[in-house]
Amino acid sequence: MIETITLYRPTGPKELELVRASGFKCWPPRLPEQPIFYPVTNEQYAIQIASQWNVKFSGVGYVTRFQVRSTFMSRYEIQKVGGAEHTEWWIPAEDLAELNENIVGNIEIIGEYHS
Repeated sequence: MIETITLYRPTGPKELELVRASGFKCWPPRLPEQPIFYPVTNEQYAIQIASQWNVKFSGVGYVTRFQVRSTFMSRYEIQKVGGAEHTEWWIPAEDLAELNENIVGNIEIIGEYHS
């Protein structure tokens, strides 16, 4: 049995279209101004970002959930960036392809928020 960690990712419509085009198997490469991929540790925090940040800038925000092999995620420390629930991983853009190789199953959409 493969041990996994559940990650959440708030996302906007453009990124979600690229995830959909991959068959919900991987995250697209980061843009040059995005040196870090930051999935979050809990659904509550992902909802806050999707419903406040993504909706504000895109009119819609999504919350996704996916499983990653624990052995891969053990290389990264959880970062606390605000309140107790504001925790996330900072994965360098150059590690994103390897993260994608360690996704177990599909990336799921578990929430959708509109303005």
